[in-house]
Amino acid sequence: MRILHTINELREWRKQVSNVAFVPTMGNLHEGHLALVREAARRADHVVVSIFVNRLQFGQGEDFDRYPRTLAQDAEKLAGAGVAVVFAPDEAELYPNVSQQYNVEPPHLQNELCGAFRPGHFRGVATVVTKLFNIVQPDVACFGKKDYQQLAIIRGMAADLNMPVEIVPVDTGRAEDGLALSSRNQYLSAEERQTAPQLYRELQAVAAAVAAGERDYAALEQQAIQRLQQQGWQVDYVEIRHADTLQVAHVGDKALVALAAARLGHTRLIDNLEIHLD
Repeated sequence: MRILHTINELREWRKQVSNVAFVPTMGNLHEGHLALVREAARRADHVVVSIFVNRLQFGQGEDFDRYPRTLAQDAEKLAGAGVAVVFAPDEAELYPNVSQQYNVEPPHLQNELCGAFRPGHFRGVATVVTKLFNIVQPDVACFGKKDYQQLAIIRGMAADLNMPVEIVPVDTGRAEDGLALSSRNQYLSAEERQTAPQLYRELQAVAAAVAAGERDYAALEQQAIQRLQQQGWQVDYVEIRHADTLQVAHVGDKALVALAAARLGHTRLIDNLEIHLD
């Protein structure tokens, strides 16, 4: 496995190989990331994993400065996972003009759900992913379903801009108690970690009610919010959306997804659960 730090090094390597799968990450890797890597390895002869903490997707007051930089430990985890190249540029390499003058602007969806609470976040995501796609030139790119809104935006971006890359969704990795795997879980106190699986349980309750025939989605959302608040959560949203478009769900839609974002203490967690009706 090679660790490359410059665009020129990556492009020189890329000229020598074909059939490449790509997994973009911000590092601090956990089992959820490794599941993406394994899926990428199943789909291509060569796997590239990027490790770059992207300032553009962090808002004011968010955890950019304290986000863990763990390249050595990450490289150890990837070395045994069939990865050909780790691309780990510094900020000056990926953003030589310091402030990015040209950005990729997603549609209005970027201002809904998580975007309503993190303005500019998805612009930052779309911009850095476009840059990385241009550098790596992958045939396939794997993204986790935990970041469901991100996945939808990147999938739409690749289609609308005719990017020659297949976007592959990978199921959310979970701990035994159901908590979605996330680098931010390490910020939870021991008590908060015991409470954290409630977020997924509320989504399961919403999904079960919908599967049983309940169609008052607004009531289900509000009930879940109230139960979370009673346990000390600060809830950004619980919403039921169309699974493919992330538009507001309507009665009669068969492919749905329940999404939630909420804070325990200072830690913001997100999760979702797809609902497939007959």
